[in-house]
Amino acid sequence: MHSVQVSWARSADAHEGLLETLDPVERARYTATVDPAGRNRFLVGCALSRRLLGERLGVPPEDVPLRRVCPTCGGPHGKPRLAVPAGYDFSVTHSGDVVGVAVCRGAEVGLDVEEAGTALDVDAAARTALSARESAALHSLPPDERGPAFLRIWTRKEAVLKALGVGLRAPLRDLEVSGPDAAPAVLTWPDALADHPRTTLTDLTVDGAHPAALAVTAGDGRVA
Repeated sequence: MHSVQVSWARSADAHEGLLETLDPVERARYTATVDPAGRNRFLVGCALSRRLLGERLGVPPEDVPLRRVCPTCGGPHGKPRLAVPAGYDFSVTHSGDVVGVAVCRGAEVGLDVEEAGTALDVDAAARTALSARESAALHSLPPDERGPAFLRIWTRKEAVLKALGVGLRAPLRDLEVSGPDAAPAVLTWPDALADHPRTTLTDLTVDGAHPAALAVTAGDGRVA
């Protein structure tokens, strides 16, 4: 069993004092973000990550060594990771006003949250993200239940892809998960991820409303 901590915050928790914990790359990205809400979400996510990791490493938040390297272009905007081999992985997520961070020891972790109640074109989203079986199950539900059901499925998929560090580059329709009323699990993997670490999924709900999911990969090997 891997030790995982999940902490939640709000973008309204942002304040100037948190800027002191950011490194130069993070400050540059914060400054370059035009949207004030986006800046606040980024700031809170960085500061919360640094606080949680600093507590485990025994260093101040501003001294936590992080790196962000995009696996596609090499730019400083990939999944953030510790720059030293400390045995911890973490994942940051935000949607609307909600910001979350998961920290895991001994395995890789992915966390996703989606704000409930936002306008969503379920049919268009399903065509992009769901397999034929997932889409059929979704459309078997009453119309007013389809939005929440889609978000539950989506958070599971994105949490898994975050844990594997591939993001949305993987074919979403080929990654099939269980239905929203069933225990969370991956049912079918894309060919590109056939050699994947064993992955467990957990459904979460933030503030009793916002669907979220946590994915943790086993640190003891890979399965075909």
